[in-house]
Amino acid sequence: MGCGRRAPKHELVRFAEVDGVLSPGAGTPGRGVYTCAREACFEQAAARGAFSRSLRRPVRVEPELARLYTEVSHG
Repeated sequence: MGCGRRAPKHELVRFAEVDGVLSPGAGTPGRGVYTCAREACFEQAAARGAFSRSLRRPVRVEPELARLYTEVSHG
């Protein structure tokens, strides 16, 4: 969603809206959006408002979500 790259689901990070806040997790119910596993992709999507647009509702993006990308890269 940030860079537009296509990849298999296991290479992506899934988010959904929970009570107006962007929440990570493959098991999070509701409409999901994906970014590739690069922090730059997440930041680009957040800066452009792409999460709200794709989820079709206003959603708050907490800055600490970026830490997921360092955990994915090193975990």
